[in-house]
Amino acid sequence: MHVLFQITFYEERNFQGRSYECMSDCSDMTSYLSRCQSCRVESGCFMVYERPNYMGMQFFMRRGEYHDMQRMGMMFDSIRSCRMIPYHRGPFRMRIYERENFGGQMYELMDDCDSIMERYRMSDCMSCHVMDGHWLMYEQPHYRGRMMYLRPGEYRSFMNMGLSGTRFMSMRRITDMC
Repeated sequence: MHVLFQITFYEERNFQGRSYECMSDCSDMTSYLSRCQSCRVESGCFMVYERPNYMGMQFFMRRGEYHDMQRMGMMFDSIRSCRMIPYHRGPFRMRIYERENFGGQMYELMDDCDSIMERYRMSDCMSCHVMDGHWLMYEQPHYRGRMMYLRPGEYRSFMNMGLSGTRFMSMRRITDMC
């Protein structure tokens, strides 16, 4: 049987210490591991979070080995929850808005955007509506800085999602099966 989603977390760097294998979403890993310093993504894509219940800073992981989470560019010291990202076939569509509650300028995206300032002369993106596909939003242009995973739905206020002070300046489709 081929497993579509599989990730193994390890307490220590270089795949040492206790481990926890996961094949679906996990809202709280603290009962399995005291911390997570490395992991292997065997198949699929995952979003990992610094706090339980998919809260706090996020990091996107595709198939591969992550020997040392700190050196991989993850901006937090341990993983506390993870969410699998389903593969999407078909078009991608998202509307981004300059202000909260779908206010201000609005643009519709169907592909990646490395800078909303350069493409649309838009200085802020404070809400959005994802109609199709799964997306990564980045706080800086050219897919840099803190990121956030968005699946289909309405996002009326990024600040109300615990991201105060964060604005998103670039966005990318999650197109591969990882």
